[in-house]
Amino acid sequence: MKLDLLAIGAHPDDIELSCGGTIIKMVKKGYSVGVVDLTEGEMGTRGSREIRAAEAAESARVMGVAVRESLGLSDGNIELTEANRLRVITAIRKYRPDVLLFPYPVDRHPDHEHAHQLCREAWFSAGLEKLKTTDGGVGQEAFRPRAYYHFMQWFEFPPAFIVDVTEEYEQRTAAMKAFKSQFYNPDSRETGTVLSTPAFLEMIRTRLEYYGDKIGKRYGEPFFSPHAVAVDDPVTLNR
Repeated sequence: MKLDLLAIGAHPDDIELSCGGTIIKMVKKGYSVGVVDLTEGEMGTRGSREIRAAEAAESARVMGVAVRESLGLSDGNIELTEANRLRVITAIRKYRPDVLLFPYPVDRHPDHEHAHQLCREAWFSAGLEKLKTTDGGVGQEAFRPRAYYHFMQWFEFPPAFIVDVTEEYEQRTAAMKAFKSQFYNPDSRETGTVLSTPAFLEMIRTRLEYYGDKIGKRYGEPFFSPHAVAVDDPVTLNR
């Protein structure tokens, strides 16, 4: 399946928390969009592998993505190994996206930082013809997405651009809340986490407002680009 955009996160719910509005907006624009979770989130304090898989499927339905899959890497221990790199390369060659989204290199969770490096190395290596991979027993052609951008998780960065997700906010919130095992529930007997505090979802909302305000919109999602972003028409910029 050929995708226009592929978002890769370390855990189920990373994409929804960080760039779910952008994913939804691209789907609404008619692009073919997919999500790859590197792990199944099995080491998370709350929920279980099975619960999070069901939540990820429901969130994918809400966002309207063409495909969502987990690569099954070890949660809490995303290692920078050749085997893991090849799994990400295989996914990139399988979906052949024009654009990749993956985590910023500096973050609170080591998995997010390791996911960044794994994805960046896989992006480059996926374009090497002499590096052989197979999918379902069939050899794959080399393919390197033309661009990649980083989404924001715990730590902030000066964004290269901000996507207006005002119209997508309610749908984004519904996709995020599909992961109900992770968020505040006064009836839950599971150990609390940063995500399960009553203030966490409010923090997400205020961050979206903060970055939306920077572009004169109600809600915005920030992205970092390692290269300059071309602008064709400065007169219409920020219109």
